[in-house]
Amino acid sequence: MAYSSDVADKSVDAVLRRASFNADGLLPAIIQQWDTREVLMLGYMDAEALRRTLTEGRVTFWSRSRQEYWRKGDTSGHRQYVKTAAFDCDSDTLLVTVEQIGAACHTGAHACFDVDPLEPVVGSSSDQGSSHE
Repeated sequence: MAYSSDVADKSVDAVLRRASFNADGLLPAIIQQWDTREVLMLGYMDAEALRRTLTEGRVTFWSRSRQEYWRKGDTSGHRQYVKTAAFDCDSDTLLVTVEQIGAACHTGAHACFDVDPLEPVVGSSSDQGSSHE
């Protein structure tokens, strides 16, 4: 399989060129515990937050509400140490695996998705005949 030079080039500048930021200049970043693969939270990064995340070993986000950079744990002590990072197939979403120290959610919950569980109808592959596609 042939790759463009940017895909093969893992330098930070090449990664920033490949990133597909949205109209607001942001990229959603899914944060996942590296060993258990539990999804901890979702945050947003602009180019500078992505650069910091890739070069500093700690996850940096752009706060849409406060309009400033922030790192998980700078005030709470609940830190996220980067283990891996990867774009999805369109380079418009980032997956960062981390070593999470303490709670990932600002509410104090272990993961942000522990806070408000929903009760969807559970699907099954045996339901193929009743698809609404």
